[in-house]
Amino acid sequence: MPLTQAQIARFSRHLIMPEVGVEGQEKLLKAKILLIGAGGLGSPLAMYLSAAGVGELTLVDFDRVDESNLQRQVIHFTSDLGKLKVESAKAKIAEINPFCKVNTVVAKISSDNAMDIIRDHDIVIDGTDNFPTRYLMNDACVLSGKPNIYGSIFRFEGQATVFYPGKGPCYRCLYPEPPPPGAVPSCAEGGVLGILPGIIGLIQATEAIKIILGKGSPLIGRLVLFNAMEMKFREVRIRQNPECPVCGANRTIHQLIDYEQFCGLGRGEAAAPEAAAGANGVQELTAEEVADLRKKNPKLVMVDVREDSELAICRIDGAMHIPLGEIPTHFNLLNPRDEIVAFCHRGMRSLKAANFLREQGFENIKSMKGGIESWSTDVDPSVPRY
Repeated sequence: MPLTQAQIARFSRHLIMPEVGVEGQEKLLKAKILLIGAGGLGSPLAMYLSAAGVGELTLVDFDRVDESNLQRQVIHFTSDLGKLKVESAKAKIAEINPFCKVNTVVAKISSDNAMDIIRDHDIVIDGTDNFPTRYLMNDACVLSGKPNIYGSIFRFEGQATVFYPGKGPCYRCLYPEPPPPGAVPSCAEGGVLGILPGIIGLIQATEAIKIILGKGSPLIGRLVLFNAMEMKFREVRIRQNPECPVCGANRTIHQLIDYEQFCGLGRGEAAAPEAAAGANGVQELTAEEVADLRKKNPKLVMVDVREDSELAICRIDGAMHIPLGEIPTHFNLLNPRDEIVAFCHRGMRSLKAANFLREQGFENIKSMKGGIESWSTDVDPSVPRY
């Protein structure tokens, strides 16, 4: 279908570029891109891909806009608080480019629905922030032959590459095994510079447009690393692993698996009776249970293992502060005979601290599930959330 007069006017700066031209712009208008996540990376991706003239975008996200998102998720506004992210993003895209068709999927992508969601799209862009979904999207893209444009961010650093089945390595070639649960902090735990997802997201968007146009050299087999503090980019070559279980010559993965279990996060039915216990058997208490325990036992010791910067944001009165990194050298400040509850922002670091203390002979050590975030929502709303 030829470009309309309105489209010619809108995309004129593309049309006068020999590398794009009318033919390239028509390719963009016919393109169907699947965007997993409408958050930090998804925001610039959705805005710039729609502005560039991509004809159809499908947004997959089940989360709602929270105030903590607004520092970096620029497609969402203050007036969108509480709205579904996909609906908030869809409204902005309609204002950016009414020629872009937007589909929304309000669901967590999983092994049950991934292949169906991917099927009708030309390119998949991974804007997620967790390992189970990254491995899921990788395997689904390899099995369906779809290019997967990957990006990730943390604090001041980010990375991006293109995994293209049949043309280069996949995510499993780069990361054969997931890290142990809790070993890599999330952005919610470690923070992220608000501008960083814009930089990495636009690298991903650029790669998508290059693939659609069939121009340039996509980041296939090349991982771009960016350090905002040093304002430096560097590139690392990724080699295809001939023994890769999903893209290797003798692959062993022929269908999607349980990725929560693969990443060490799932619990089988047999583990259900142990649901109140965390890793290595450390008991986890809800914030409300900790509050009740504190009333019953005035000598209860609460240990805040967050960083100094987090303590400056909010705290629980009467809690002792020992950052997680200092627990191995300062645990002698604690009495092994005391009843102790460790807590952090959302509950992962406190589990690590509790496990370490348990190994040192602290038998009455527990971790607060959901951390100070849950304390704020369920016990004391005067404690600021972040």
